[in-house]
Amino acid sequence: MLLNVPNLITLSRIILIPLLIGIFYAPWLTAQTQNIIATALFIFAGITDWLDGYLARRLNQMSAFGAFLDPVADKLIVAGALVVLLQLGRVDALVALIIIGREIAISALREWMAKVGQSASVAVAFVGKLKTVVQMVAIPLLLFYDPLYGVLDCLWLGTILINVAAVLTVVSMLYYLRKALPYASVRG
Repeated sequence: MLLNVPNLITLSRIILIPLLIGIFYAPWLTAQTQNIIATALFIFAGITDWLDGYLARRLNQMSAFGAFLDPVADKLIVAGALVVLLQLGRVDALVALIIIGREIAISALREWMAKVGQSASVAVAFVGKLKTVVQMVAIPLLLFYDPLYGVLDCLWLGTILINVAAVLTVVSMLYYLRKALPYASVRG
């Protein structure tokens, strides 16, 4: 089924992208309010990422469309947030380029590996999951920006974590490329 509950939840994550970006163009909102709303939207998107997978399994509504759409939605919301953070001067252009470039490259690699019948060779690995967790903590911290409860410097911690995520991004990309290398001579 194309539009089941899990897929609608995944689509909601894509719909959040223009809202996440648009918040920063709302002149009637203070900068702090923009930060809070954008952070809440991103966290909500992260929760829906978990929820759509859980419901797909629980309701037995897993579908090829959902399996395709879920990672696309994940990559789009992360790319959208990184572009906003880049525009706000909260993330370095090189870091954003590494993370977004890797997502595009690995998506293409996975598509090619599926075409040559080796998609299992580039299944999600631990280093990829770790990269995702680190970036999913870093991005809301960078969106929030202000010190949290006067104690936690969100910009400082978010910057450290997004740089760690960039390093893990490169490591995971090299891991996947190494896994795909033996199939480089396979025509597809």
